[in-house]
Amino acid sequence: MNTLEQCELLVIEVYKHFDASHDFQHIERVRKNALEILETIDNADQEVVELAVLLHDVSDPKYAKDHLKSEETRIIQLLKLPDEKVAHIKEVIKSVSFNGGNEQQPKTIEAEIVRDADRLDAIGAVGIARTFAYGGSRGRKLYDASETPRANMSAEEYRTKDTASVTHFYEKLLLLSAGMITEKGKELATERHAFMELFLQNLRKETGEML
Repeated sequence: MNTLEQCELLVIEVYKHFDASHDFQHIERVRKNALEILETIDNADQEVVELAVLLHDVSDPKYAKDHLKSEETRIIQLLKLPDEKVAHIKEVIKSVSFNGGNEQQPKTIEAEIVRDADRLDAIGAVGIARTFAYGGSRGRKLYDASETPRANMSAEEYRTKDTASVTHFYEKLLLLSAGMITEKGKELATERHAFMELFLQNLRKETGEML
């Protein structure tokens, strides 16, 4: 069994405990996106990219109860990777999260690939489905026309306020396309962003609300 296969088996067990917005299917889609971007880029470390994709959500603060907070470290230790590769993977993972706009800028091409790949899965048809899956798991409203989307919020404010699912489009999802880094990421994001705009347009028509 190689390192990627070992890592996959270990993370699958963690993602079984998450809701459908961050389950192992999400990881598989992000890996597919990452490999598609990788095909257009020379000299990127594919193993670092794939390991970072597999591990990037195992210690997500949204799900990290006490027994999950160290899952990333625990699994990496089991993989027995060289220290330099471990540091690289951890740096990539730190660059993925949006954090209410307080993101850490990618420092390597591998980080750029993984961030774009993850954000592609947050927009378009899948992004819409994931948003409502997560909102439903937290008991959030579908939409609330009285809410004003927040800007310049802290990472803590972003994570703790239970806004309606549609509000999340304006606070994050509609901002992601403009922040894509790789050329392939930008290309793939264009159609997905347009689909979200169409969805919101139709939702406004059906609800009669100014969302």
